Amino acid sequence: MSASVPEPEATLARPCHSVARHARLTDRVETARSLRRAAARGTQTMTVADETVERFALGLHGELIREGAEEYDEARRIWNGMIDRRPSMIIRCRDAQDVVQAVNFARDHGIQLSVRGGGHGVAGNAICEGGLVIDLSSMNAVRVDPEKRVAIAEGGATWRDFDRATQAHGLATTGGIVSDTGIAGLTLGGGFGILMRKHGLACDNLLEAEIVTADGQIRKANTGENPDLFWAIRGGGGNFGVVTSFTYRVHPVGRILWGPLIHPVDRAGIVLRYYQKFMEGAPDELQAYGAFLFGPDGTPVVAVVPAWVGSIEEGLRVLRPLREFGPPVADMVAEAAYMDHRAIFDAGYPRGLRNYWKSNMVDSLTDGAIEALSREFAKAPSRTGGTGIALEALGGAVARVGADDTAFAHRGAAYSSIITASWKDPAEDAANREWVRGVWEALRPFAPPGVYVNYMQEEADEGGVRVREAYGAKYERLAAFKEIYDPENLFRLNQNIRPG
Repeated sequence: MSASVPEPEATLARPCHSVARHARLTDRVETARSLRRAAARGTQTMTVADETVERFALGLHGELIREGAEEYDEARRIWNGMIDRRPSMIIRCRDAQDVVQAVNFARDHGIQLSVRGGGHGVAGNAICEGGLVIDLSSMNAVRVDPEKRVAIAEGGATWRDFDRATQAHGLATTGGIVSDTGIAGLTLGGGFGILMRKHGLACDNLLEAEIVTADGQIRKANTGENPDLFWAIRGGGGNFGVVTSFTYRVHPVGRILWGPLIHPVDRAGIVLRYYQKFMEGAPDELQAYGAFLFGPDGTPVVAVVPAWVGSIEEGLRVLRPLREFGPPVADMVAEAAYMDHRAIFDAGYPRGLRNYWKSNMVDSLTDGAIEALSREFAKAPSRTGGTGIALEALGGAVARVGADDTAFAHRGAAYSSIITASWKDPAEDAANREWVRGVWEALRPFAPPGVYVNYMQEEADEGGVRVREAYGAKYERLAAFKEIYDPENLFRLNQNIRPG
């Protein structure tokens, strides 16, 4: 870690000043266009000659892993154990130039391409079948300038990597609640975390990105350089290229108050109505989750999980009514280091379990909504720590960012709901998926159209309707920028925006 922010090593492309100039991109894109149009939108098995692949590998600084290599099976595993895909090769990139080489190779040969950052996305888009994986996991360095309160992180860093570097200086920015979540996917989709009501989403704290676009160019994106691209990647997901470097604003964050307040599940209505009322007047320093969970022994409970990120003395005062209400059967709120707050979620969402999620945005916890959630929760076939229903309070700094300032589409939502199931046995796949979908269907009458991009899984089977709901009124503008930066939809293994 250095005390100053280093300049990126790669030469960055200068900004383009017209849509026409962008749309032309480079001759390389045009010559590969017929190959890409002929390729299927889904699985593409790579059939490039071995000698071509070998020449490609010689130009890499990192490692090319092919099927049959000793490390292949480990390299293709990701967090969600349901995903069992076999790419033809995995490029474990060492730097942005490796990413350029991989993008060019996939594009010029019409090969399916996926991008792996942390590999934590529940949809499993990090791994493709039969194609080429750009694996950024070796690019995980984080450099901090504590005086400027800026941190630069490579695209393969996780929030564990990021927090270790920034918390050494008493600093942090909004990040995911599971420590091995990648910074890239979370930020590009918006970026929820316990700091968001105080400091905004992860994407609101993004100052600059270095991104390799479909033409193989390294571009800098910020408010002054390629501002349209900068707008799009703050909520538009991985549709516009491979981000190799993120520059964040970081904030002083010391010890916090954190932990669940556990209530009997039959008191869910009373608890969640109080939770909603309490959050309506809560200061920005308070984030809190309402949740249906299973205890370590499989007992169903309802919980409120507060996170206070200000003065501990003030937090104890603010949280007193919440902690006394009920009262809870267990009060586990305690002072903790910021980095330690993820331990409870890390334990509940370990790598390798099979996972299925669905999500809605929610404006209000009406009696009908609470009754529907209570009724459907009781039907859960799995009772692991990763099975449950959670409500994440938005508002605060999230709502104060202008509706059109970023591509994130849900500034006005009060809550995001997420329904999760995790289990071990493949024979239980159908039952768990059916339960998640049942909860989601029961909640839909009480939820407006909308879904957080990072919680989407298998939405393509709904005719693209949910993808449009994820991006809301921003979809058409995003599709226009997609046409500029990725006209042939090379980056399509994501919550995909088709070129305009």
